[in-house]
Amino acid sequence: MTDAAQGTGPAGRDMQVREALTPDVAGAVLELIETAARTDGQPAVSEQGRLQVRGGQREGVKHVLLRAEGDRIVGYAQLEDTDPVEAPAAELVVHPEFRGHGLGRRLGGALLEQSGRRLRLWAHGGHPAARHLAQTLGLTLFRELRQMRRPLADLDLAEPVLPAGVTVRTFQPGTDDAAWLAANAAAFAHHPEQGSLTQRDLDDRKAQPWFDPKGFFLAEKQGELVGFHWTKKHAEEGLGEVYVVGVRPEAQGGGLGKALTAIGLRHLAAEGMPTAMLYVDADNVPAVTVYERLGFVTHETDLMYRTEL
Repeated sequence: MTDAAQGTGPAGRDMQVREALTPDVAGAVLELIETAARTDGQPAVSEQGRLQVRGGQREGVKHVLLRAEGDRIVGYAQLEDTDPVEAPAAELVVHPEFRGHGLGRRLGGALLEQSGRRLRLWAHGGHPAARHLAQTLGLTLFRELRQMRRPLADLDLAEPVLPAGVTVRTFQPGTDDAAWLAANAAAFAHHPEQGSLTQRDLDDRKAQPWFDPKGFFLAEKQGELVGFHWTKKHAEEGLGEVYVVGVRPEAQGGGLGKALTAIGLRHLAAEGMPTAMLYVDADNVPAVTVYERLGFVTHETDLMYRTEL
């Protein structure tokens, strides 16, 4: 663990950069994220970011803590520098009670310093304050990630038609881990955030209360895993998520992705989820078109900003 002090701000606020968080600090950070989410309507730190708060040091990940008097954590940022090509990615959050005092700019400045001024910064939900902060930091918009939703109560999908020779079963934890990681890497070779998932990342998700292998569908052909649809239930929100749908490149173009999507949606409807949701990049026009034809509409948009290259 490192604990490099980055200076002291007004009213006794100080900033620290750490490569790992102790359990009590991690708990405080997660509480901060949850508190802010109740005000903002969604977490300012993604699921992957929240998983990386716990569990000790992770290669390429740094945590920036902003404390107030009394050692209270009032701001947090996470920097992940694991992509061999893209600039480091970051997320940040400020406690609602401490907003409007420049703390977001301080966190953003620390992220710029730690990244060598090569930075990609998420603004989940695209709130005006987040957009203003990005502009203040000199960042420009370059990615839009849409959250799309559709009701499941009136789900009326045709029987899924699988390509010839393809069968579908559910995921078996432990047994299918390596095969799924390989299929995921192949399906998302163009998408570093998803395609670079490791066994540790998979284990983190399997350990979450929402994990249910009955909603994790695998498509096989001649004993090889060629596609998958992993669903996720947000029980408290009444949302069933199309968590990730992937098809190996050699199996694409035959309707497997559409069939797997339908299988997952039917499962979520049968589980009593009233609404389905998913995330898709706005510039992925073919995928957006498929989801719109399935009845999905845009609910909100996450924005990513970056420094000029």
